[in-house]
Amino acid sequence: DAAEQEMRKKLQEQWETEQSRIKAEEIDVTYSYWDGAGHRFTTRVTKGTTIGGFLNKCRAQVKQLRNAPVDQLMFIKEDIILPQHISFYDLIVNKARGKSGPLFCFDVHDDVRLTNDARVEKDETHAGKVVEKRWYEHNKEKFPASRWEMYDPSKTFDSYTIHGGENFGMGVHTQLI
Repeated sequence: DAAEQEMRKKLQEQWETEQSRIKAEEIDVTYSYWDGAGHRFTTRVTKGTTIGGFLNKCRAQVKQLRNAPVDQLMFIKEDIILPQHISFYDLIVNKARGKSGPLFCFDVHDDVRLTNDARVEKDETHAGKVVEKRWYEHNKEKFPASRWEMYDPSKTFDSYTIHGGENFGMGVHTQLI
């Protein structure tokens, strides 16, 4: 029994060490500062960085955001508003999906142009948007902000499409009024 406990402890330490190594890996995140028009930037963060930490780096990079407090900024990816306490690691490990595809995908795939199969789902991700909350509050009834919704890990968008509006996921309301 003592040998089994020792083995469990050793395996847990190995797992925690591996997770720490993964969280320390750096990724490039492309985003647009969004004020009605996109201004594209790229910043390098670790996978363990929270969305709030990422937004703080964005403040340093985007002149228009330097005076904005981090809690007044939002990060929107694939039409999903991401809370500031979640890390990129959590989103990647849980394979979080937005309305039009994965939020963050760093897997290697065959090029559709080489396989000549247009039926293959593209899981490339789009650049996220960094916006000020006051801009969002002023424009939330207008496109594209009218499509944005809060991140809910239990919600799925499996059958959602952005092309023709013929397929919708459970609980996703996109009808035009």
